[in-house]
Amino acid sequence: MSENGGDKDIQALAKGGRTNVVGFGLRLAARIPFLFIAGRWYGEEALGRFAYAVLVVELAAQLATLGLKRGLAEQLSAAKRHPVWVVWDALLLGTLASALAAILLAIFPQIMFPNSQINGLEGLLPLTIFALAGSDIALAALAYRHDVASTVRARAVIEPWAISIGAFAFSFYSLRDGLIMSYVLSMLAALLASLWPFIRAYGLPQGWRPHPGVLFATVRRNVPLAAADAVEWASRRIDIAILGLFFSPAIVGIYYVAQQVASLPQKLKTSFDPILGPVITRNLKEGNRVAVAKQVSQVGFWIIAAQTGIGLALGLPGEAVMGLVGASFVSGTGALAFLLAAEAVAATAAVSESALVYVARHLNLMISLSMIAVQAALSVIFILIMRDAGMSIAAQAAGPAIALCVALGLASIAKARLLSHLLGAPVSGWRWALVWASGAATLVGGAFTLLPKSFEWVELAIGIPAVLGVYGLIIWRRGFGADDRALFAKKG
Repeated sequence: MSENGGDKDIQALAKGGRTNVVGFGLRLAARIPFLFIAGRWYGEEALGRFAYAVLVVELAAQLATLGLKRGLAEQLSAAKRHPVWVVWDALLLGTLASALAAILLAIFPQIMFPNSQINGLEGLLPLTIFALAGSDIALAALAYRHDVASTVRARAVIEPWAISIGAFAFSFYSLRDGLIMSYVLSMLAALLASLWPFIRAYGLPQGWRPHPGVLFATVRRNVPLAAADAVEWASRRIDIAILGLFFSPAIVGIYYVAQQVASLPQKLKTSFDPILGPVITRNLKEGNRVAVAKQVSQVGFWIIAAQTGIGLALGLPGEAVMGLVGASFVSGTGALAFLLAAEAVAATAAVSESALVYVARHLNLMISLSMIAVQAALSVIFILIMRDAGMSIAAQAAGPAIALCVALGLASIAKARLLSHLLGAPVSGWRWALVWASGAATLVGGAFTLLPKSFEWVELAIGIPAVLGVYGLIIWRRGFGADDRALFAKKG
């Protein structure tokens, strides 16, 4: 690949990165009102019920995408058919798989609500599978053409604000079902926001004729991808499922809030997938594996740096952040700390997987399956050990978060080493500047946590920007090179 081609790749990745940073800010601003309304108006028990139902629906939707969120880039790169037909094939497959999943949950709604009664409105929840899967596939198709702005608009603006406004409005109708109804509303809004730019970009499928053989081949090829996506998704949700077995819905609700806060940095990585996929697949097709390693390392550093900074900014004032949702949610601060650490630890595994799904998808899947098995086993072990030791419920409930952190750390080491071996070049995004920046930011954030409880607003309003400012300054001066600074360049 030419020097100019490498520069264009970095610029494309940087453009996606800049858009993602803006999207993170928008998502954070929109997610806080929802958590505030859900925690203070609906309460932790209603939140726990909501969290479990959404857990099941989102797993079904994840499977219904058939790995096309990442696999679509590879298919578009290699396809001999018209790109419009390829993307509409993907939407058709997603719709068929969504129908199967929705029918299953409609017949057995107890899967979503194992410990509570079901009324008629909740029967509509499986329909959101169509919206989730369709939106993901449409946004992946747009990202292939380097349109990340549509993802930010749908996922970081429309979806979170729709659920926040819906939660407020439906609270006057039902404090039992309002959260679920607002979730349905947000998924439908996100679907419309995804399909509109998709149709403008690709158009309607004129002359398109779906071929069963082509569709079946697509499904067969994407099975490892779909499984890897499901495993990665499950690694962030199995903790909720395990908590539901050991604790009350109220504890699940508190943990869910911590998880929602911690999952914000994760969006930085997941929204890189569609923009990183086309760059990787093109270089692999050209046989330029060293370029792939460089891009994985580059994006890996960006994500590690961003997630670490955000994790410190949200974790150091953790009690104040959780207290925004309600006093009873402060007990989830320990879980929040480990969940934020897990996101930073997971960055290397997540970015390595962006290339592994194309060069060693079966080995990648085996590592992912091993990771989730370790996570599940450690979650139960940690809970039982702390329970036998007479530790508090809050400490026990943090057990799955600790297990997630350990499992993701092991997965990061395994996947980075495997990818480095296959590409013949280092892929790690680690740099020592992360240590110096984290240390300085911790000192600044720790000083703000010493303020009296009555000054928690200072901890949030001034402390969080101060932590981010100190961290960002050191990373910029000690960690960023010329390619890294492309992330903030105006061109591209």
